[in-house]
Amino acid sequence: MQQLGHISFPMRIARHFLLLFSLVFLLPVASHAAWWYWQPSAQDWRYADWSSAKLLPAAAIEPEATVHVFAARVGRWRGVFAHHSWLVVKERGASAYTRFDVVGWGTPVRVNHREADGRWFGNVPELVTELRGEAAERIIPRIRDAVKSYAYVQPGSYTAWPGPNSNSFVQHVLAEVPELSQALPPTAIGKDFRDAGFFAGLTPSRTGIQASLFGLAGFTLGWVEGVEVNLLGLVAGLDIRQPALKLPGWGRVGI
Repeated sequence: MQQLGHISFPMRIARHFLLLFSLVFLLPVASHAAWWYWQPSAQDWRYADWSSAKLLPAAAIEPEATVHVFAARVGRWRGVFAHHSWLVVKERGASAYTRFDVVGWGTPVRVNHREADGRWFGNVPELVTELRGEAAERIIPRIRDAVKSYAYVQPGSYTAWPGPNSNSFVQHVLAEVPELSQALPPTAIGKDFRDAGFFAGLTPSRTGIQASLFGLAGFTLGWVEGVEVNLLGLVAGLDIRQPALKLPGWGRVGI
C-alpha cells in the first residue's frame, strides 16, 4: 500500500519547477512592480515629457560619424516589464541625427519621430551601445539597408507582445549588422520574437546559439548575449562579458 504523505517523482519535479519559477521570474517582477508603483509617471502620453535628455551633443559640433542604440522604460504599468529601444545614426559632417524606431500606431517604422535622445513617456533613456568614427561610417549604410528590409511595415502589423514591436525592429538591425556587438536589455520584450515558430541557430551577434519558440520560450548562450532563459517574454540569466544578473522586471543588474 502506498504510504500516506508519499509524493510521486513527477509531483516533486513539478513542485521544484514551481518554486524555481517563483524565485527566478515571479519574485523579481513582483518586487520591481512594487518599486515602480512609487516612481513618478505620467498617466497620459499627452502630458508626458518627450524632450531631449541631453545625452548627445549637438550634431553640428560632432564632426565624426556616430551610431547609437538607446532604450527607455515604457509608460504606465508596462514599465514594470519592458523597455522601448531605437537607433540613431549620423553620417560624418551631417548637421542632424537620424532616429529610427517602431511605434504601435499608424505606420510602424518612423524616422525622427522624436528627439534623437528624447525621453520616452518621461523616462530617461539609457545608452545601450555606440560606435564612432570610421567604424560607424562603414556600417551606417548597412543600418539604413537593414531598416528598409524590416518585414513588419504595414499598419496593424505591430503587436506589443510577443512581437513584432519596437524591440523586434532593433534586434533585426543588430542581427543584420553584428559588428555592433551588443545585446538589447533583457527587458526589451519582443527582441526574441520569431514569427516562423521554432528557431534554432546562431544568436543575432553570431557569437553563440539560440533556440526559441515564437519568442515565448527559449534559451540563448552567447558571448555578447550571455545566458538567457526566456519564458513568456520574461528573461532571466547572466551577462558573461560584462558580469551582471539579468532579472525579469529589473533588467540588467551589474555585479
